[in-house]
Amino acid sequence: MSKRANWGSKIGLILAASGSAVGLGAIWKFPYVAGQNGGGVFLIIYLACVLSIGIAMVLAEMSIGHMAKKSATTAYRNLKGGLWPWAGRLSVVCVFIILSFYCVVGGWSLAYLWRSITGEILTQDTKALGNLFNSFIGDPVQSIAYTSAFLAATVAIVMGGVQKGIERTSKVLMPALFILLLIIIARVLTLPNAIDGVMYFITPDFSKINGAMLIEATGLAMFSLSIGCGTMIAYGSYVDSETKLPGATLWISLLAVLACILAGLMVLPAVFAFGIDPSAGPGLTFITMPAIFSQMPAGQFFAIAFFLLLVFAAVTSSVSLLEPIVAFLMDEFEVERNKATYSIFAAVFVMSIPAALSFGVLADFKLFGKNPFDLMDYVASNIMMPAGGLLAALFVGWAIWPRIQQSLTAQGSTAILPAFRTICAVIAPVVISIVWIHNL
Repeated sequence: MSKRANWGSKIGLILAASGSAVGLGAIWKFPYVAGQNGGGVFLIIYLACVLSIGIAMVLAEMSIGHMAKKSATTAYRNLKGGLWPWAGRLSVVCVFIILSFYCVVGGWSLAYLWRSITGEILTQDTKALGNLFNSFIGDPVQSIAYTSAFLAATVAIVMGGVQKGIERTSKVLMPALFILLLIIIARVLTLPNAIDGVMYFITPDFSKINGAMLIEATGLAMFSLSIGCGTMIAYGSYVDSETKLPGATLWISLLAVLACILAGLMVLPAVFAFGIDPSAGPGLTFITMPAIFSQMPAGQFFAIAFFLLLVFAAVTSSVSLLEPIVAFLMDEFEVERNKATYSIFAAVFVMSIPAALSFGVLADFKLFGKNPFDLMDYVASNIMMPAGGLLAALFVGWAIWPRIQQSLTAQGSTAILPAFRTICAVIAPVVISIVWIHNL
């Protein structure tokens, strides 16, 4: 096997890893979840979760990969052995399932970018937009075509390798993503009544706090940071010995938080400006936002910018989902990168077909009361990811703690050790278990 690839720079690592977090979860899901849960108070709870348990879990998973210089399964085996490699295998299956339905949503974003360019979606008629969206996702040819196009773009990037593919792409897409966010926010904030949306988003109403909200915020924090699916272990394995993980982890988490805050400032003021319910749900992206852009001067430009933003966010995350699977084949079976990537492309494409058809020809095909897309989402997000995060926390907090302690001490990070150990060994397992049980 060739020498292990490394990130070309610390900024490359930070942008690539934060790109995993700054996906559709941040740009698409966070605004409407915050809208459904009281705005400002949800934001505070989410920030607290990310900057405590979230950042500790990112550091834990990256430390596993960094010490072993391998992806999840091989890292668990080399660091401890026993049954622990099964934790890595679980993460590989998890990320495979996520990628299989995630590329369907990525395909939707790609399709709506094209439709914003043609002007097809620029109408104030939300009923017509709803019919258009439902017609599109129910069309098997279009749905599979856009899914495969999005997946092919992801594969092309990963095939370029760590530095020339993932890092180089992240250095372009991540700054572009934040620039697009700022451009759209600058326009949205000039709309009448937009300040009401800003105040809703930043003003906490503590009377709205309840157990379900706390669990929702914690779960979204863990999901948005890609905890439990092996991504951060794989990315950590490419970190050179000179890079100090705690500092890099802090920057990754802060960029993820910043993206969520900017996404909220982009969507919620626009929603308030046009008198739309901020708890409208997932339809905010593909139905409500086009209607809003159609009412704005130069609306087509901002619609194109918005869906381009979604595509960039989706690609940076899908790349981080594909890489751990490719790294698994390379580390476990010594498969060359291109061959591994082609193999995963074929497997994910086959798996994505039922997900893509879930809103059309397979809409009535149900397992456990869910269509294929919803079932894949539920199994991966609600069962496998919490299990993977729980095992990673226990592995760091108990199974290999002396080695973790030695590694972080060598990086000059002794001050964080007591809090880090407490979170990994006790707090994170308890919190993740609560979220897990609630989701089940």
